[in-house]
Amino acid sequence: MAENNGAAPQAEQGPRFSIEKIYIRDASFEVPNAPMVFTERGEPKIDVQLAQNVTNFQPELFEVVLKVTVTCKQGDKTTYLCEVQQAGVFGIGGFEAQAIDQILGIECPNILFPYLRQAVNQAVTDGGFAPFQLSPINFAALYQQALQQRAAQGGQLPNA
Repeated sequence: MAENNGAAPQAEQGPRFSIEKIYIRDASFEVPNAPMVFTERGEPKIDVQLAQNVTNFQPELFEVVLKVTVTCKQGDKTTYLCEVQQAGVFGIGGFEAQAIDQILGIECPNILFPYLRQAVNQAVTDGGFAPFQLSPINFAALYQQALQQRAAQGGQLPNA
């Protein structure tokens, strides 16, 4: 057995990835036309908008936030509006910049999405409406689109 003479153990030098915390950063549910909206009939139109934000707030610690806005309308009246920001703190280190960018753009959203999906469904059903499940999202395809947009706009790509 090796003895370290009271010295602190050496930190790992290889690639590191950890989930530090997953949480709801913000949530809102509105039924602006209640209670009349519950008596209206017709086919609702649902619009889903998704956004992602990444903040590197400490060395090797990143906050990734998936924000979804679900707007349900019947005609020109809003039935409900649900906004959820599902967030996570991820420890990422020992990777090349391009790999970190890819992890933040694909892997972290894939981890957060089931929590986001559940939070939206819970808010909608608690609001008195039929369950609503967000459709699966291909974050790898979205990441590739974002890379193409960055390149087209002359934006900085991560170092290869």
